[in-house]
Amino acid sequence: MTMKSEAAIEEKLGRLESLGVALADWSQRWFPDAFVFALLALIVVFLGGIVAGSRVSDLVDYFGQGFWSLIPFTMQMAMIIIGGYVVAVSPPVSRIIQRLARIPRTPRHAIAFTALFSMLVSLISWGMGIIFAALLAREIVKHVRGIDYRAIGAAAYLGQGTVWALGLSSSAALLMASPGSIPPALLNISGVIPLSQTIYLWQSMVMAIVLTCSGVLVAHFSAPVRSTKTAEWFGVHETLEACPPEKVEPATKGEWLENLPWLSVIIGVTGFVYLARLLAARGPLAVLDLNTYNFSFLMAGLLLHWRPRSFTQAVTNAVPATSGVLIQFPFYGGIFGIVTMSPIAAGLARFFVHVSSRASFPLLVSIYSAVLGMFVPSGGSKWVIEAPYMLQAAKDLHVHLGWVVQVYNASEALPNLINPFWMLPILGILKMRARDMVGFTALQCMVNVALVLLLVWSLARTLTYLPSIP
Repeated sequence: MTMKSEAAIEEKLGRLESLGVALADWSQRWFPDAFVFALLALIVVFLGGIVAGSRVSDLVDYFGQGFWSLIPFTMQMAMIIIGGYVVAVSPPVSRIIQRLARIPRTPRHAIAFTALFSMLVSLISWGMGIIFAALLAREIVKHVRGIDYRAIGAAAYLGQGTVWALGLSSSAALLMASPGSIPPALLNISGVIPLSQTIYLWQSMVMAIVLTCSGVLVAHFSAPVRSTKTAEWFGVHETLEACPPEKVEPATKGEWLENLPWLSVIIGVTGFVYLARLLAARGPLAVLDLNTYNFSFLMAGLLLHWRPRSFTQAVTNAVPATSGVLIQFPFYGGIFGIVTMSPIAAGLARFFVHVSSRASFPLLVSIYSAVLGMFVPSGGSKWVIEAPYMLQAAKDLHVHLGWVVQVYNASEALPNLINPFWMLPILGILKMRARDMVGFTALQCMVNVALVLLLVWSLARTLTYLPSIP
């Protein structure tokens, strides 16, 4: 390679780096709190109900009636965060994180390495992925100097904005595979859609691989090596050097019981025996729903922490990360009530059928879901809002219903790279603000928008419509 070509490549990489820094600086000044987006969404939907012909008094009633409609689902989402957190901070997993943190040697390699593990772990559990990657980033910063703290924080968050919804903890896919969790109005439209027709489609796996490779490359080449703002610059480096907990001898009989490993072992083993029996009776695809998924992570956490006291302490530490879910999901339930009880759902279904064809429908779903995700940053609750008219339109156009779910999954993750709602757990661990990271995640979003639109359109052409999914 000539010196001239090397200089040209370096100049292009410098531009990518400069764009990431510029976006980060802009977001630090202008980005609001996540709850603001939820309130804006509610106002927009309320106004949409008025335009659709509903009376204001009726819309007020729909809001109140739907407010608590997502409570079971809210609890399931909170438990995904808690279960993922408990497993991620357990002693065995913590030792794995510490060993992984010693692998990268340079700032750019460290950021790309963090991005890779953020996405890989998020494919297993988005709740675990957020915590695992944040803890990994915190450990790496201790060993590799000169890392831009904003860039590695964004890399730790990358799984939540790219591939998580294409993995095993996909809220929409698990919801559609769980008969007891599907709202009756939605069940009447689509029935149960098994995971074999969503996350286990080869087309879905191809999409996950492409997005993972793209995310790692963008994270690597956009990582600042000149205008860096390190952990020291943010004043948090000392707080990352946590001292190991002191071993405290039990002071009472009650505390002695709290530290008995066999209590955790008996209950954890019993839980996994139940899961094994369920697996033998119903098969792997039927077993994996929201309840059994959360159950398996809690049982794993109980065994990995070994002592009940360690487990309950981890749960206590995880609870603050669920605050956004607990307070915002009821408002999403209010939005769901307005959408489904007013003429909005039926009107939107007719609109999508009118303006799209079987070929263009996946593109339209992708764009619409990404835009709506800016206001409702939740894969599960937003799917409940969208699904009634999306799946009805898909049936009318004879579009593969499972692929509609996956188109939604790939697209709804995109606004997570801009909306700060799901950043909250990472921000707490890294002692950062959302505006510190959004510039770099916004750069990822720009690249992924083009990739997702291309993939959902081209891969849809390889699937045929199934009139009824068993």
